[in-house]
Amino acid sequence: MSQMEIIIQPTAEQATAIAAGIISKLVREKPKPVLGLATGSTPQKLYRMLVDMQLDWREVVTFNLDEYVGLAPTDENSYRKFMWDHLFDHVNIAGKNVHIPSGEAKNIPWSCSRYEQKIRAAGGVDLQVLGIGTEGHIGFNEATSSLASRTRIKTLTKETRKANARFFGSYDKVPHHVITMGIGTIMEARQCLLLAFGNKKAGAVAAMVEGPITSWVPASVLQMHPRVVVCVDEAAASRLKKADYYRWTYENKPDWQRF
Repeated sequence: MSQMEIIIQPTAEQATAIAAGIISKLVREKPKPVLGLATGSTPQKLYRMLVDMQLDWREVVTFNLDEYVGLAPTDENSYRKFMWDHLFDHVNIAGKNVHIPSGEAKNIPWSCSRYEQKIRAAGGVDLQVLGIGTEGHIGFNEATSSLASRTRIKTLTKETRKANARFFGSYDKVPHHVITMGIGTIMEARQCLLLAFGNKKAGAVAAMVEGPITSWVPASVLQMHPRVVVCVDEAAASRLKKADYYRWTYENKPDWQRF
């Protein structure tokens, strides 16, 4: 059954706890689960919760959404370092099961193609964690990205570079290019789990859930995905026209559908 489920919680903490529960259930119940992971400020609390759950990560395989081009893995702002600092160093995952695009690849097109091959070889992504940008992008698939795109190099918009400048200390230090999973790649995950918090994400969430499907709002393509869960706080849900219906639906789920 195709559906996008919108779960609205009073706080980001409560919404994140539901997302952590969904992931922990998969890790506990599925042999060799494959997780697609995201970086940035939104999933930090999620990763702290997963660490505290003390799950067994020995069989878990992970693929990250993206990485900056030109940053060494040890760079403070590389997403490889982010993932080890916030999650992998604190769980018993096997290093060989961790996959993150290389920002130092000499042959970027070949590296991107190889990344796609590794995802297929792992059996595909079971659950893809996503955030959403204020302009409605997922991963680093900026507005007007092809809705069928695969892992590739992308040029960041001025808006995205400005949004990320706080991590680099200044706008001028933010890289111009990234490697990102494509929208087509993301859509092949068997389940997507998107988190969004705060008023600044409210417009993007409303456009994604209730607006037209358009490359101007790349996340809107998730309306076509067979299994999406969107976990938001009240602030991020503030511009949803059907918010009351989403709350009612979640509160009245049959027992067998509950997480």
